[in-house]
Amino acid sequence: MIQVTAFKWVPPFAQGSVRDIRVRWALEEAGLGYDDHLIAHEDRLAPEYRALQPFGQVPAYRDGKVEMFESGAIVLWIAQHSDALMPADECGRAMVMTWLFAAMNSIEPYVGQLAGIDIFHAGEAWTTERRPQVEAQLRTRLADLQTALGDRKWFAGDRFSAADILMTHVLRDLRHTDILAGYPALADYVARAEARPAFQRALADQLKPFRAAEAARPELVAG
Repeated sequence: MIQVTAFKWVPPFAQGSVRDIRVRWALEEAGLGYDDHLIAHEDRLAPEYRALQPFGQVPAYRDGKVEMFESGAIVLWIAQHSDALMPADECGRAMVMTWLFAAMNSIEPYVGQLAGIDIFHAGEAWTTERRPQVEAQLRTRLADLQTALGDRKWFAGDRFSAADILMTHVLRDLRHTDILAGYPALADYVARAEARPAFQRALADQLKPFRAAEAARPELVAG
């Protein structure tokens, strides 16, 4: 049985963003069952967990053949064994891998900078000058991304692929802003991906333990 590590609870701003959702989504699209191994934040420091995930993050992945960490690598591993996430032809596979890495390397750093400012450094004096610069850089990159998408439904071709899991997850981290509204093709793209039943199942599975923790300890929501 495939096992994916995930957190028992995270603050509301991180719910739906923790990167185990990428792996959950890929497994759902591929039609593969899995167990989620839930850990508390303090468990990240345990030597046995660091042996599996040296940075103390989630997810980590086991499938009886391999043990892996890094969500992008795990999604690519799953995709390489799934017709649902990776086309059979060589050119198609190359394009999926290209856009998968583009999501992580050409888009995510810009999104991450803005999200970091807004969520972890909101109100700090230095952000008054820095945030407009970061947003301008992000908007330039989003304009390029929208141009590249063009009239296609998905980034690597006519069908959904592993690349769209990564790209959608990255763009979802802008949902605390209205920035994507300025890029209607990208906003429609994200909405189209989020409407997929596999995404909805992955999101529900990630949120389920969070809701259980909050029901048991209401102060988690209030705090």
